[in-house]
Amino acid sequence: MASNGEITITISHRGTTHPLSLLPDSTLAYLQARLEELTSVPPDNQKLLYKGKKSVSHDATVINAGLKDGLKVQLIGPTAEELGGLQATESEHQRKERILRERAQKVHAKVRSTGSGSSSSDANYTFHRVEPLPHLPNPASARDLLTRLANDPAIRHVMRKHQFAVSVLTELAPHEQPHLLGLNVNAGQAIKLRLRTDRYDGFRIYKEVRRVLCHELTHNVWGDHDNNFKELNSTLNREVAEFECAEAAGTHHLTGDGFEPTYSALEAEAQEYVLGGGGSSASSAFDSPEERRRKVLAATMRRLQKEEEELEDRCGTATGHGS
Repeated sequence: MASNGEITITISHRGTTHPLSLLPDSTLAYLQARLEELTSVPPDNQKLLYKGKKSVSHDATVINAGLKDGLKVQLIGPTAEELGGLQATESEHQRKERILRERAQKVHAKVRSTGSGSSSSDANYTFHRVEPLPHLPNPASARDLLTRLANDPAIRHVMRKHQFAVSVLTELAPHEQPHLLGLNVNAGQAIKLRLRTDRYDGFRIYKEVRRVLCHELTHNVWGDHDNNFKELNSTLNREVAEFECAEAAGTHHLTGDGFEPTYSALEAEAQEYVLGGGGSSASSAFDSPEERRRKVLAATMRRLQKEEEELEDRCGTATGHGS
């Protein structure tokens, strides 16, 4: 610590570092004002990541908040200019969503009046737009992950089958709603998924994010986690698993769509749950392909049911403009 009692911390924001000296009795509000001068990130949008962080009020001192001399702090948040651009972009998005809704209404009216096939209306049962959060690190990778989810053959299958349409598939920032893994706004106006790890140092496992997506798609129909919700959500999970097993079609891996080699892992899980572990591989060798698929699906649904119970506390729905 400096002789005059000051502490010096290093702020890192989007690859740029800012050394900053503070008196120990400086408040967090004062620190946030200084950070706004340095980075143009408004105080309400500032997220500070550092070791030993404590939850305190804005009137607390930097020492009480856990800031120490020599500490390195990462600042995450959009600048005032970016926020203005996001608001303008959102207005444009609202205009496009209105156009999409009007088009969808025209398509449904045409199908009803002509009695034609379902190929035209099927095109509406999809995610009409994917939208990463531009103020978070590596938005290009986030867009790739959202696009992969939107184009996932199993997800597309259940959306067409149940006539689900979602205007926007986007992401949740871990620091904004840390207790949530997913959020459905206005029954499909937007679905927000937690893509990133809590420390923003990578992305969550694809299959886990996709499971949350199935959960949020169920909220297109049912808002509460009641028996109706659980029945439909179980149906969606089963249909996703059935679709992938059908895609595997007697092989031990999925081909052509870039998925992980999950089928053999599900087989092993089926042996553990259904056949009791030891000696199961010899027994399962005599199973027909249909029997093997049945065991795989049974094991998968047991696992998904347990995971779904854990997920319910980390899911949200919103009405109005959402959050």
